[in-house]
Amino acid sequence: MKNYSIATADGARTEFHETLGLTWAELSVNNLPAWANVPFVHSHKENEEIYIILDGRGNLSIDWEDVEIKKWDIIRISPNGKRQFSAASDSWISYVCIQVKENSLTQYTANDAVIEQ
Repeated sequence: MKNYSIATADGARTEFHETLGLTWAELSVNNLPAWANVPFVHSHKENEEIYIILDGRGNLSIDWEDVEIKKWDIIRISPNGKRQFSAASDSWISYVCIQVKENSLTQYTANDAVIEQ
């Protein structure tokens, strides 16, 4: 069995939980054309979301507060935060969403690394 998996994003939204065999997270790549928005406001029961804006710009409504977002912005929203994405009127927006259970990370970076000699 390989120690890795590879998948390709394609289209308006690609989810990777199953295609990559993810065991601790959901990952999606999302693309909205100019003027478009996600057609619903949502929150989560247990999962926080981390958004990485890859390109373009737009607006993110968080708990009914409008936040302008642009390329390379990184946003974390707690499970209860109500959120909705919109692309700008003159720009599309492309972003990654990483969804993980809040407070589940016990080790990271150097604390979890095994350095091979």
